[in-house]
Amino acid sequence: MGSISMLSPSPCGNPCRRRQLVMKQNNCCLFGQASLGLRGRRGSPHHHHHQQQHHHHTSSMCRALNTHDFPDWSDRSSPLQVRKEIERCYQLIHRLGRGAVYLGSSRVNTGHPHYLQALELAREIAKLLNCTTWTGVGPGLMDAAVKGALEAKKPVGGFKIAKEAGEWTTSNFHPYLPPETYLTCRFFSARKHGLVDAAVRNKPSDMTAVVAFPGGIGTLDEIFEILALIQLERIGSNLPVPFLLLNYDSFYSKLLDFFDDCEKWGTVARGEVASLWKVCDGNLEALEYLADFYSLPQSKRDFNIGDSVQPGMAS
Repeated sequence: MGSISMLSPSPCGNPCRRRQLVMKQNNCCLFGQASLGLRGRRGSPHHHHHQQQHHHHTSSMCRALNTHDFPDWSDRSSPLQVRKEIERCYQLIHRLGRGAVYLGSSRVNTGHPHYLQALELAREIAKLLNCTTWTGVGPGLMDAAVKGALEAKKPVGGFKIAKEAGEWTTSNFHPYLPPETYLTCRFFSARKHGLVDAAVRNKPSDMTAVVAFPGGIGTLDEIFEILALIQLERIGSNLPVPFLLLNYDSFYSKLLDFFDDCEKWGTVARGEVASLWKVCDGNLEALEYLADFYSLPQSKRDFNIGDSVQPGMAS
């Protein structure tokens, strides 16, 4: 009974002390039998008597560990809620169809050259691939992609987080998209599941893509997640998914230099990162790459990209 009482919380409720006691008992359960040979001669009555006593002692402690040591997760509702949110994301994708997924900054204003370039590219990709446009349903370059798709008269969908970086207010609603075209997610993990699944290709007729515009921490988080999934072949797609990094105004050049340094240090294989995506300096290069990727005829390559969109440094 003394061994069981050790598992009850101390009056001060010190979790570190509790873990130390549990570890000591656990070690006794694991290694107690091995130590018996040091305390009694094998085959002797004293040895067998001591072994029986010790077996009863350690068994009671192990039973106590099984009962008390492991936390009770029944009061944690988030795993079930995450699963429900992911299922809702999948249902929305099933209803609207997979397509081109756009990642990008929420802070770029509507007059910025990158906004105009993003709008133009999203419009032309929607027409080229005849697909749904998926975003994080935020402002900035995500909004540019949505407006581009709407100009092309193609469907849009997305997974929104209540508050984007750079916003001072929280909102569950988009200012102009119909509510049936997007979900407001509580969990980032559910949002990521949705954005990845929206780009999955299960048959050759599926024409999808992931397009990364310039962005900050959130965009980089999504970029690296998708890079890792493609690298490890865990993206869940039966067929390759084109991943395009839009290096407007050399925005990502220092990131690419960092990957070159990684190759020199040996933390990534030579050419490994380059094999996971296509780096494009402009919209025409991106459109031609997608047309070649899907072996589209020349008649599909009448791109409407105007000279009015000029490169410009981010403000």
